[in-house]
Amino acid sequence: MSDFQNEENTTEMPSAEKHDPLNDFLRHQQRAFEETGKALESLLPPDFRDHSREAGREFGKGMKVLFDAALDGLEQVSKEVDKNLNRNRPASSSDDDRPSGTGTTKVKVQVD
Repeated sequence: MSDFQNEENTTEMPSAEKHDPLNDFLRHQQRAFEETGKALESLLPPDFRDHSREAGREFGKGMKVLFDAALDGLEQVSKEVDKNLNRNRPASSSDDDRPSGTGTTKVKVQVD
């Protein structure tokens, strides 16, 4: 082990704990990413950050409105399809009366 690894392990974790190098690596990479974000954010003026945050919120609200409208449209189409299926079905026909493989039309079968 290098001096850096020995020094790091003694300050962060007790020697009795088992070390997982992959988790240690991922934790350090996460911290590096967070610190890089903070460094880049400090370069931007406060007004830019405020307006960027507000723009992000508005974008999210717009996407919510779009998805809600699409969902409402799909629900309306689904209701129309159900209504049309029920309208075309004979009155005496019932899903409980038929086996699962039968439909509403007759099929002529030729037996030799």
